[in-house]
Amino acid sequence: MKVYDCCDLIRQRYAEIGSGDQGYIPNAIACAVKTLNAIASDESVPEETREQAAFAAANLLISDHKDA
Repeated sequence: MKVYDCCDLIRQRYAEIGSGDQGYIPNAIACAVKTLNAIASDESVPEETREQAAFAAANLLISDHKDA
């Protein structure tokens, strides 16, 4: 997936990080898993969204990629 395939909000944050206006997080996988975990465990979020977040987090955790 490329940044131009993402929603406006993601493209805006991408531009802010790229320009230095927002901080860059070197351990992005861990940041993503923490965020997905928060979504998956939040019972106020619709079940379908929670399931999607859990599936995405599980795939990141099982992938070969390791954060430095």
